[in-house]
Amino acid sequence: MGNATAEKNWNGWHFAALLGGNAALALGPLWVRLADSGPVSAGFWRLFLAIPVFVLLARWNGQRLTGHSRAAILAILGAGLFFSMDLASWHLGIERTRLGNATLFGNSGSILLVAFGLIALRRAPRALEWAAFAAAIVGSAILLGRSLEIGHETLVGDLLCLLAGFLYTFYILLAQRARADLGGWTVLVYASLAGLPVLLGTALVLGEPVWPTDWTPIIALAFTSQVVGQGLLVYALRHFSAFIVGLALMTQPALAVLVGWMVFDEVLGAVDLIGMALVGAGLVLARSTQQ
Repeated sequence: MGNATAEKNWNGWHFAALLGGNAALALGPLWVRLADSGPVSAGFWRLFLAIPVFVLLARWNGQRLTGHSRAAILAILGAGLFFSMDLASWHLGIERTRLGNATLFGNSGSILLVAFGLIALRRAPRALEWAAFAAAIVGSAILLGRSLEIGHETLVGDLLCLLAGFLYTFYILLAQRARADLGGWTVLVYASLAGLPVLLGTALVLGEPVWPTDWTPIIALAFTSQVVGQGLLVYALRHFSAFIVGLALMTQPALAVLVGWMVFDEVLGAVDLIGMALVGAGLVLARSTQQ
């Protein structure tokens, strides 16, 4: 993998970008719920509105949009297809289950990503790496275990979000492969273009309303989740292993708890704080293994 050496070439800004991207992505379910278009249509507009911004940022940073290797282009187009299927599945799931369930199952792929990262090390994991993995898993389980409610009425939504988590894993792995050769904004231009026909076609087949009457949630979704969230995440991918990226994705449950506390006046108890501390400890331990 191209990031085996790159992960040694990171600094505090790269780590802040990784965490900041996840913070912005954690707001996605809120905007999807507030959008008056269909959920898959919201995913289409999320990509469509962000593409001109990505093109401008690519040009501004001197990143070429053409003349890349076939392997790199195929990798990012594949990433875009997986990302569009992830968005369609997750957005549909958000409409059919509780937000706590959607956050938990939508991030289930982070476990696969961490496991892949451990395998990619091609050696036995160190004690600190196992400790980081265990702390993040237990912390995430504590945070969402109390809010998780499995029932017949949410089963379809839960399964859709679970599927989205697996699809997102392949998006991250392919985007990380492309990021070794392409600039971050270029990666996002191609990934977004590849996902547009999938999302628009799915929305039309499902008979969703495509054109929103209130653009505020759609614009907020495109800016926070796509421009800021994916922008920071893809920027950071080049500098970290799949192991670190997977652990960072586990911060989203902690962020979802904070959003619930700040926006919806949900209770933030001692157990929640313990869960957040464990997730944070997992990231600190994982970061120390990459020094």
